[in-house]
Amino acid sequence: MKKVLAGALVALLMLGSVGPALAVNDNRGGLMGFIAGCCFGIRSGAAYNDGKEIHWREWITLIPYVNIVFAIWNGVDGANGTTSQDYVKKYGAAFY
Repeated sequence: MKKVLAGALVALLMLGSVGPALAVNDNRGGLMGFIAGCCFGIRSGAAYNDGKEIHWREWITLIPYVNIVFAIWNGVDGANGTTSQDYVKKYGAAFY
């Protein structure tokens, strides 16, 4: 029990010492910026902080077993040479 409390205390002290990073856009960053970067990767986190939205195909990757299908779909799109400009035409500039 003492080890668990000591570990929790160390984690609390470390989290308290880390200041939040400022996003380029004042309305972005924070918890959603963290989720975007942690769950979807550095590119999605940076794009979210730049003002872009997270695409539904990225949200789907959080669902177990279903994410495999969409990961393969994303890989096939990458292998076919799909660019961000293609996605802008298809889904709009809000996402890409």
